[in-house]
Amino acid sequence: MSRLATTGEVLQLVRSGEAVTRAEIGRVTGLSRPAVAHRVAELLQRGLIVEDAEGPSTGGRPPVRLRFNAAGGVVLVASLGAKRTQIAVCDLSGEALARTDVEIDVEEGPDVVLPLVMDTWEKLLDGRDDVVGVGLGVPATVEFAAGRTESARVMASWTGVVIPPVIASRFPVPVLVDNDVNVIAMGEHRVAYASELGDLLFVKVSTRIGAGVISGGGILRGALGAAGEIGHIPVRDGGGVLCRCGNIDCVDSVASGTAILRDLRDKGRDVTSLADVTALVRAGDAETMAIVRQAGRRLGEVIATAVNLLNPAVVVLGGDVAEMFQPLVSGVREIVYQRSTQLATRSLRIERSRLGPGAGITGCALMVIDHVLSPEAIDGTRTP
Repeated sequence: MSRLATTGEVLQLVRSGEAVTRAEIGRVTGLSRPAVAHRVAELLQRGLIVEDAEGPSTGGRPPVRLRFNAAGGVVLVASLGAKRTQIAVCDLSGEALARTDVEIDVEEGPDVVLPLVMDTWEKLLDGRDDVVGVGLGVPATVEFAAGRTESARVMASWTGVVIPPVIASRFPVPVLVDNDVNVIAMGEHRVAYASELGDLLFVKVSTRIGAGVISGGGILRGALGAAGEIGHIPVRDGGGVLCRCGNIDCVDSVASGTAILRDLRDKGRDVTSLADVTALVRAGDAETMAIVRQAGRRLGEVIATAVNLLNPAVVVLGGDVAEMFQPLVSGVREIVYQRSTQLATRSLRIERSRLGPGAGITGCALMVIDHVLSPEAIDGTRTP
């Protein structure tokens, strides 16, 4: 390194495995032995690293290896969905130590949802007091830097709510809030794809439709956090369906799980949930499969545009609908490969989620961990 490495930077070397002994840290950073010893002692005292079994000897006394201590604290995370919220306490590797799912309508508003989430965290903590950060994914547009939800006409009761101070009043640690699909995309990429590629488009197809964009290995939020709002891009020949946002034929209004249920009911089918639709698809019901595949084609129109614009290496389809219905995935593939450019689709993969429902919890945890364990945070130069 061209300057003296800080304690936070030494932690990054240990976490990544780039340097796991004091001698290796000295070689990589150029720090003197006393300086290395000081920084390592600080990290040991803070519980962020531990001394492992002695490493292999190259002659003389074997060196003591250093290992990141994932048990050195916990993060509180919640991935809010339209109807179901996943809540967990995770260690500093992102592994869930305790978790639960809560059925609650997010439209009940922050005054109902946030206290429920915080009460649930208290129960899951079971007396632990080593919380170092909090992360939430919410199904709304989020101005990330401020932690403020912007959901005019959709989730109206959340519009303009600055979430971090509400939670920090009870858990006085850094609180990060992002769009629910952004955190899912982060989790999916980091765990399932980071070693393979740096550009990914994650599309969540559930009660609603949204997308998260990974570009160059990091989440692409845009200027204010509104990137990825593909659910409100209109499609051709949507039938004139009024969307919750006030526009006509948004893909969210014609291809989501809600839309599929509505279209089947209009055909006289007695369906009350996506499980009912799944039963019809598995039974080979032609009309149901046609409706699901048409939803996939309409979604494919919007994804094809995103592929041309972003050129991802992989499009990952997640959420209840994508995970349940192969005809929808087939419809997406059909249109994307038809309408995207030849170069953009030359090596493009369109796959279902590898992590499934757990991606939101993982993504929230990693978002917080990256923040609280960054060199700036460890060295006290980053504000919450």
